[in-house]
Amino acid sequence: MNDYYWLIPILPLLGSAFNGLLGKRAGKGAVTFVGVGVVFGSLLLALSAFFAMKALPDHRLALNYGEWMSTGSLNVPFGLVMDTLSGTMMLIVTGIGALIHLYSVGYMHEDEGYARFFSYMNLFVFFMLTLVMGSSLVLMFVGWEGVGLCSYLLIGYFMETDFAPDAGLKAFLTNRVGDLGVAIGMMVFFAAFGTLTISDILTQAGHLAPEVGFGVLTFATLMFFVGATGKSAQLPLYLWLPDAMAGPTPVSALIHAATMVTSGIYMICRLAPVFTLTPITMDVVAWVGAATALFAATIGLVQRDIKRVLAYSTVSQLGYMFLGLGASGFAAGFFHVFTHAWFKALLFLGAGSVIHAMHHEQDLFKMGGLRAKMPITFWTMLVATLAIIGFPGTSGFASKDEILYLAYLKNPALWVIGLLAACCTAFYMLRLFTLTFLGKARDHHAYDHAHESPTSMTLTLTLLAVGSLLAVWLGWPKAFGGDFRIEEWLAPAVTYGQLHAVHGEHGSHQLAWVLASASTLLGLSFAAWGYFSYKDGLAVSEARAAKFPILHKLLLNKYYVDEGVELYMLRPIRWFGNLLWKLFDVILIDGVGVNLPGALTRVFGDFTALFQTGRVRNYALSMVLGAAVLLYVFLK
Repeated sequence: MNDYYWLIPILPLLGSAFNGLLGKRAGKGAVTFVGVGVVFGSLLLALSAFFAMKALPDHRLALNYGEWMSTGSLNVPFGLVMDTLSGTMMLIVTGIGALIHLYSVGYMHEDEGYARFFSYMNLFVFFMLTLVMGSSLVLMFVGWEGVGLCSYLLIGYFMETDFAPDAGLKAFLTNRVGDLGVAIGMMVFFAAFGTLTISDILTQAGHLAPEVGFGVLTFATLMFFVGATGKSAQLPLYLWLPDAMAGPTPVSALIHAATMVTSGIYMICRLAPVFTLTPITMDVVAWVGAATALFAATIGLVQRDIKRVLAYSTVSQLGYMFLGLGASGFAAGFFHVFTHAWFKALLFLGAGSVIHAMHHEQDLFKMGGLRAKMPITFWTMLVATLAIIGFPGTSGFASKDEILYLAYLKNPALWVIGLLAACCTAFYMLRLFTLTFLGKARDHHAYDHAHESPTSMTLTLTLLAVGSLLAVWLGWPKAFGGDFRIEEWLAPAVTYGQLHAVHGEHGSHQLAWVLASASTLLGLSFAAWGYFSYKDGLAVSEARAAKFPILHKLLLNKYYVDEGVELYMLRPIRWFGNLLWKLFDVILIDGVGVNLPGALTRVFGDFTALFQTGRVRNYALSMVLGAAVLLYVFLK
């Protein structure tokens, strides 16, 4: 069976080719069968590979299909690796991806570009699986760049609009900044280790001592982290992700929940044995993650677009994941990837169900009272909302509080920042839920036409809700009296090649309970505040905005970061670019290099044309004068 595991990424690629080349002529039925079927096929093969890997003593299944690049000392195999980390991520990508594809059948059914949409979605899954399963940094980078390309295509899917192509281009260019960091990190790794095969790098790193101060490995890991800030939308390269809402809602769920935005976290977990050797990088990861979590959460407090609130929520939750990684909690950070994949996909697809019912209305202030109209969407969104705010007993509670606990052990200030972000999350998520489903309808025309979504959509929501509830089985933390199974499960991957695996610091059970109790009580208090602020409409919110107009305007306009980037970065770059264009291209190259020789040739030609009269006597006179000049010169 091992001979067929290469089909896990190839099936979506074949589906993309079919739908892109033949889908329009084959019809929507064939597009649906192929587009959804290939991802479910990859899921079945991924499950087979997962259990085959699980049965091995070292939980590692390496498949080598020969050499890919071989020049000088560079030898890159064309291979796939399935271990506890990539195997779990592979199931997330194919599992959540398959459900999102199924949901898309109902959501995109009336769209004219149906075949093109599924072609892009299948291609995205192919590149994401290539990133996850690649045995070398080079193959991982192919997937890394591929998901960047697909994000451009999917975010800019509605190409007849102005904002969608601009958002896609913004995502593409922002990610290119981060991708340069990954490329530099790969070069430094090759110089340091002489190989780009991940297993060889980790084996060599296992014999090294942690760096004291700023060294080569610190520089390399910081470059990889720069790449992670691009793909996983951390400060300062987070700007593309909120604008990614320009794409269809299934795209938002696919990109924001379990795939592209988590690739940075996956990469750091994959290279964890090297990152643990660089304390400076680990500190940077923790502090950037904490700052991003709080920064994005405060913006989400006042946004009106339902998808934009969830977008900033994603940025904030990704910050939590990086906070966990920086606190040496690789299992905790990845566990939040796992739980977040379920409830964030559910939130986005639930929002899509609402938008579909409200005739593409996305303004929270025009919703309300939809509980009676959309009971399945209501209950599934409630499950996701409770999970993301960390309600006790939910998967979000287990992963969030484990991260906060480890953050406190690293630095209590990180815990405070993470706690504030959690409180903001509880407030804006109850605000979103209350404005959408509770109270009275604020747009009666849209409300009267609202209805529950078709079965392909509600079935997906139900399955994701079940997954959000069951995900806690993998990770109830030991400090809270549970069995943190995922830590033991991921250990062979995140400590691969280490002679003496370093485990994170653990405090007492009592401390963990105190911290969890404090964060839970505060989180629930802010959730109640969010509910009571909006349960009776917008009066309380409007009064609060009038009382703090400057703060409200600052948050509503997202701290004017986009405007600042435009004013202080993009505008000077455009001005300098225009200067170079005018000076070098127009004046020097076109003017002096091309047009001036042409003009001089024309002038000289016009001058000599004056002597071409066509009269023999004039030519004879010219010959006589010429001969006289020559005689004068030679006889002088």
